[in-house]
Amino acid sequence: MPRPRELPDRARVVVIGGGVGGASIAYHLAQLGESDVVLVDRDELTSGSTFHSAGLVGQLRSSVSLTTMMMYSVELYQSLDCGWVECGGIRLACTPEREQEVHRQVAWARTFGLPLELLSAEEAAAKFPLMSTDGVRVASYLPTDGYLDPSQLTYALAEGARGGGVRIFTHTRVTGIEVVDGRVQAVETQWGRVACERVVIAGGMYAAELGRLAGVRIPVVPMAHEYLVTQPFRDRSVGPRHLPTLRDPDNLIYFREEGEGLVMGGYERHCAPWSLDEHLVDRIPPDFNGRLLEEDWPRFEEIALASKVRVPAMEDVKVTKLINGPEAFTPDNEFCLGETEVDGLFVAAGFCAHGLAGAGGIGKVMAEWIVAGEPQMDLWHMDIRRFGPQYRSPAYTLKRTKEVYETYYDIHYPNEERAAGRPLKVSSNYVWHLAHGAAFGEKSGWERVNWYGSNAGEGDAGLRPRGWAGQHWSPAIGAEHRAVRERAGLFDESSFAKFEVSGPGAAEFLESLCDNKVARDVGRITYTQMLNARGGIECDFTVTRLAEEAFQIVTGTAFGQHDRSWITRHAPRDGSVAVVDTTSRWACFALWGPRARDVLAPLTPDVLDFPYMSMREIMVGDVPVRALRVTFVGEYGWELYCPTEYGAALWRTLWESGAPHGVFAGGYRAIDSLRLEKGYRVWGADITPDQTPHEAGLSFCVREDKEFLGAGALRELGGVGGAGSRLVCLVLEDPRSVALGNEPVAVDGRVVGRVTSGGYGYTVGASIAYAYVPVAYAAPGVEVAVDVFGTWVAGVVTAEPLYDPASARVKGVQTGTTPTPTMG
Repeated sequence: MPRPRELPDRARVVVIGGGVGGASIAYHLAQLGESDVVLVDRDELTSGSTFHSAGLVGQLRSSVSLTTMMMYSVELYQSLDCGWVECGGIRLACTPEREQEVHRQVAWARTFGLPLELLSAEEAAAKFPLMSTDGVRVASYLPTDGYLDPSQLTYALAEGARGGGVRIFTHTRVTGIEVVDGRVQAVETQWGRVACERVVIAGGMYAAELGRLAGVRIPVVPMAHEYLVTQPFRDRSVGPRHLPTLRDPDNLIYFREEGEGLVMGGYERHCAPWSLDEHLVDRIPPDFNGRLLEEDWPRFEEIALASKVRVPAMEDVKVTKLINGPEAFTPDNEFCLGETEVDGLFVAAGFCAHGLAGAGGIGKVMAEWIVAGEPQMDLWHMDIRRFGPQYRSPAYTLKRTKEVYETYYDIHYPNEERAAGRPLKVSSNYVWHLAHGAAFGEKSGWERVNWYGSNAGEGDAGLRPRGWAGQHWSPAIGAEHRAVRERAGLFDESSFAKFEVSGPGAAEFLESLCDNKVARDVGRITYTQMLNARGGIECDFTVTRLAEEAFQIVTGTAFGQHDRSWITRHAPRDGSVAVVDTTSRWACFALWGPRARDVLAPLTPDVLDFPYMSMREIMVGDVPVRALRVTFVGEYGWELYCPTEYGAALWRTLWESGAPHGVFAGGYRAIDSLRLEKGYRVWGADITPDQTPHEAGLSFCVREDKEFLGAGALRELGGVGGAGSRLVCLVLEDPRSVALGNEPVAVDGRVVGRVTSGGYGYTVGASIAYAYVPVAYAAPGVEVAVDVFGTWVAGVVTAEPLYDPASARVKGVQTGTTPTPTMG
């Protein structure tokens, strides 16, 4: 039995978990001068999942923020006495599709200044002589990747934390987390209570159990992950002193050196969730500390067989140990970070077997978040708030988590759709969409139409983009695009997130958060942003004033959780403001195009002459409708909202009225093409918390005559003139070379920026991309080149929007005029 610990009565921050994540958070809090920190662990440091980590560290990831975090991790490890070995890392490509992925990664790396090199199979074998080149088409090599010992790193971080005043208590089990009025108050342990202002759950595979102590759902699943360690078999005096790490995703395997032997593991197609009860809730044994699971050779067989193909020596080597240890995975294979719905309760968990690579960056961003009260970089795709209420279901969480584990090494193309746990949330018109050949995508649990297969015959198959952009594509996208420009399109947007902000303090409250003026006349609609304290764009949506004390906010499907959390966290607690999610109350159908009025007018006795960016309550057939004169495609029309129970009737009424006018039902992929031509931004891609409205070309939204969150930061940055970079529109010379996002943009051979989003514009007949570039290169006419899968495609900065620059079609009443393509 451990001796009792003498815990302090109080600390500002309590970190629960002494693995590499918790130790890194404590270390970085101390680096920021936050010394009143207590870290507790149920057993010894590293005794959860950390001690059995395979130890590989790779830097290039799928997002800007995550790659930045990994790069910081390496920089930190280079400065610590933690056994860091900078041996480099190789990634093989054995199929044409994987070869394209490698070319894309090499281009992506350039935007960070990472020295990722393209290697032939023979060059890769020269660096890793044990490998066979059979089937290898090409490889990439990053010399600054490496590996390290997880326990050595954790203890180095703990030592640094202690040096900064952090107190660490092992063998201290947490038994409760005290919450009062939605705010954390204290941590209860076997040795007593510690009052605190902040709690960080960094408990790895135990995180969900710890979250339940505070009534919070943390959607992580313990997954049994295996790798083996061989006995020594190679002569290190011959060939390279250190072997680089080696990943062969087409064969699901990875390697790193272990002295004169190897570590080898992978991600099998039949995964093994661990320690779940009959309700699929994690129930990890209380004494499971510093332990491994039994070896599971049958499950590891496919990995072992693949390893012998790539490294023939694996046929004869002796195995020291098959390591089988549980690791916490999330339903989307991204970290689970940030503040939960309980104020002051943070989480850093779900590291998905790459927590060692990310530990330095995780500690840094979490410490900054805790101290500043908001993240200091765009972390939305890692934010716990991204998980909607459906993830309270252990069954749904498990389905999604198994899917990401079993496809860990698959090529994930842009616009790829996941299959697990579907369908879940559907619109009132779902059955109609099915009957008419809808190709569904999924976002935040919602089934949404990407396009209708029945429209494909009206499209041009010859416009299929080259390479990855041609995956998950249909000629129907172009047909639906042109229908909106030439006639009218009908879209089901019921999945859009909707909130009502009401109460006597609602107007003042929204004015304090929005950069634009939103407390306008009743019936007016305002496009606005909400900014963080750095002046970055935290939310991007429309606000409609419904009444003197009531406002409707409409935002993107995937951003509802984020935006609602941002708004409620800043709302006053005196009862003067209520924030209610009304997404499921309202069906929403968009009718846009030059013949939209011809479709709607016969259906309503109400006058339709209300202006752009305004709202009216009207009748459409037998359905009461809230009609908003807004657009996201650059055409005249409305978003028509009705109570969900009327949805099917409203759609049927509009469809029947539209038939004589050639109305097409359309999907979200057509909307994306239409919005690119019009230059409408998408939050999370073109605009993020790391860009200001001035950089994003949204200065017209910023009201200088009022105060709002972030206004001071904008002034400190110099206003419009202080923007160092600008979001610009690029038109590429080759219309079938389509940028997908993250491609490097070069001027005179030097990389100056990266693409945020791209696609093909069916009206303007061009490949369009948006990118942030320094102001010096932001003027129309600047010639650029964009690396699209290893080929530099020429392009030019072009005045935006490309389509209808005067917005005459948006503001005026159109009556069937065919649009004239415009470029600039």
